[in-house]
Amino acid sequence: MKKIKFLIVVSIVMLALPVLGEESGEAQYNLFKSKTYVKNPMDLRDPFKRRINKKKTDDKNKNHIDGIYSNTPDSIENKQVENIKIIGVVIGPQRRAMAKVMGDGASNDPTIYYIKEGMKIGENGAEVKAILPGGIVLVEKIRNVYDQDEYLETVIPVSND
Repeated sequence: MKKIKFLIVVSIVMLALPVLGEESGEAQYNLFKSKTYVKNPMDLRDPFKRRINKKKTDDKNKNHIDGIYSNTPDSIENKQVENIKIIGVVIGPQRRAMAKVMGDGASNDPTIYYIKEGMKIGENGAEVKAILPGGIVLVEKIRNVYDQDEYLETVIPVSND
């Protein structure tokens, strides 16, 4: 007899579950609404996930090239190629070269510029084609006297000074 009563109760509950399931979410929300001052507690952040703070920074105060920050306000793009001196090369997945500009009092003020492949350097827009362990290779496009495009390759070796 107890088993039959139990089966009847279980079958009634099983039939009522789909109807209760549709209202259960709203019922839980109303339950929270009456117990807390928070308007929508289900939209709060997960306390077990790490919070990522993204600070707003002024890009005009920080000079950077592809995530590499530098303290130099001016760039090497408007310097003359003849005055550039390569002082170091970093070989790896992202190749970089470190350069100083000689002349114009720059030797007294050691400003180091970071050069990467694809950058334009100099007044004529010489492009850095390769950064090698021995130096960098620049390719410059000029017009010759016959009004034809001509490419000049310049190799700037790493300086020992």
